[in-house]
Parts: sequence; structure tokens; C-alpha cells
Amino acid sequence: MFNNYDTLLIFDEDNRYYFSGFRSSFGCVILSAKKKVLITDSRYDSEARKLAVGFVVIQSSASNMYQVIAKQLELAKAKVLGFENDAMTVSDFEHLKNELPGYEFVPASNDIADKRVIKTEAEIEKITIAEEVTIKAFNDVIPSIKIGMSEKEVSDMITYAMLKNGASEPAFPNIVCFGSASACPHHVPSSDRKLAKNDIILIDIGAKVNGYCGDMTRTFCLGEPDKKLASIHKIVYEAQQFVLTNLKAGLTCREVDSMAREYLLAHGYKDEFSHSLGHGIGINVHERPYTSQRSEEVLKENMVISVEPGVYFEGEGGIRIEDIVVIKNDGIINLTNLSKEIKI
Repeated sequence: MFNNYDTLLIFDEDNRYYFSGFRSSFGCVILSAKKKVLITDSRYDSEARKLAVGFVVIQSSASNMYQVIAKQLELAKAKVLGFENDAMTVSDFEHLKNELPGYEFVPASNDIADKRVIKTEAEIEKITIAEEVTIKAFNDVIPSIKIGMSEKEVSDMITYAMLKNGASEPAFPNIVCFGSASACPHHVPSSDRKLAKNDIILIDIGAKVNGYCGDMTRTFCLGEPDKKLASIHKIVYEAQQFVLTNLKAGLTCREVDSMAREYLLAHGYKDEFSHSLGHGIGINVHERPYTSQRSEEVLKENMVISVEPGVYFEGEGGIRIEDIVVIKNDGIINLTNLSKEIKI
């Protein structure tokens, strides 16, 4: 990771958490071959010393943080600094160079992403727990959904169930859609839209537990589903199963996306599948790798991704089914142990 620089500066909150195991709104991580330093302020000092194992924790205020960084770089005899180019504006970078003159700066965001994209066993366990909490919340709420409830009511029930089951927060805003609203992949739950008899219901949710995200989508009906949507549900389910059966390390993201896209196209659906097949998940709910037509990234063992084909008809409704899987050399481990039946 240090091929092009001798020291790495990390300001982004998610990246600081990834490397140090400690999350705070303020701070900096300095990584070199011989030393790991976490700079934080007095609010976090004692907690940081417990959680940032193997780090030298140094207390600093915002006003003198760059002096503290400069001192640590001097002690480390740093010359070339890796920086988070994807997390900085041009103005941020100019400020960084002005505060730390005399160093060469090398972009390091790709190196950080390359490190984060392959999950450790500890990370996979955390994602597994987050997915389990997500599923528990879903199962807790489904029996309580009644005709006349609003999307917002159901969404709020899901959030409460997540927190009750151990989540710190939802990993992203809940997507709860009734009827024709399910045709919008990122619909915002409404207080005005009420559940009607035989409405299709699409729920896309994820819990955040111990800093890692879960994610799943199920589309179902509490009564008798519309025949057209039931037929589409079957095809979307089969498309997902086709991908899950053939998915393994060594395939490109484009190849994986094409599996679902070509299956749906063979059944007459092209433009109706309007998004990519999936994304990586971990500390962020959307991170590399992205299984889309635009990505030639090769899937590797212990990447964790979503598989979520969908078909949508404006004004009628949509179907999406999503699982989270761990990529292995000989296949996958599916973390989303939950029924995909359309009738519940």
C-alpha cells in the first residue's frame, strides 16, 4: 500500500474508522510503515485509547491539528504523503499543501478503496450480523402491516424494529412502496399513500450495526397480487437465481450485470431494468465493487456485494429482489436468509 508514498494521511470519517476501529466527527489518522497515529480531540480521547488498538492516540484541537500532524510527520521522517484525493475538493487540497509545505503529495484514494474492497473475516462477520438484524426487523414488522396504514407508518415501524434488535441506525433511508409507487426504485415513504387491498409492497431496508451495513429488498403482497406483477416477480426471481448460481470470483462486474440483464431481455424486459445489478457493501451501503455495464473490475474472494435485479412499469408497479452475498472462489455465501415468495 505504501509503494508510492511513505506516509498516508486520512481525514475522511469512514476511512478513519476503517483503519483505526474508532469513529469520530473530528480527527486524522497517520499511517507509516513503522507507526500508526490517531489524532482526535478531548471529547473522544479516552474512548479512542480503548478502541484504536495499536495506535498512538494524540489529543488536539481543530485550531492546532496541522501543527500536531507536522510534528508527527517530522518524527516519522516522512517525505512523500498519500492523500485522499477522492474525498477532497481542490480548495481542501490547496489548504492541505499550504498547511504542510515541503512534502510531495501522491493520490491514494484508489489504494484505500483497493484495501477496503476485500473484506476481512471480522468485517464479513459484522456485515452478517447487520444483515441478520435487518431480516429480524423485517420479520417483526410484516405481521403488523394492515390495510390503511401509510408507507411512512410502516417505515417508522421498521426503524424502531431495527433499533430494538441492535442497530445503531438505518444504513440508509428506508424504501417502503405501496402499489404503483414501487415503480420508483428510490421512492420516499409517504404519509399520504395508504395500503390498499391487494397492493404490491416493495421494502428495501438495511440496518447499521457496529459500523457496518445490511441491505435487502423484498417485493410481496398480503392479498392476491396483480397477475402481471406476479408474472414479473417470477421472472425477476429466476434472473436473480441464475446470477446467484453462476456467481463466483474471477468474473468481471460487467459479466455479472450482463447475466441478469440478458436473462430479463430474453423475457422481453430491457429498459424496464433501469439500474445496475448491484454494489459492494461494508462501512458504506454503496461502495466498490459496482456490478454494472461500466465496470470491468474483477470480483475477488471475500468481496461482499448486493444482487438486486428489478423490473419497473411507471404507473403500475415494480419488482425488485435483493440479497447480500460473499464472493468465494467456488461460488458465494448468501447472507440474506429470507423467503422470496410474493404472497406472505
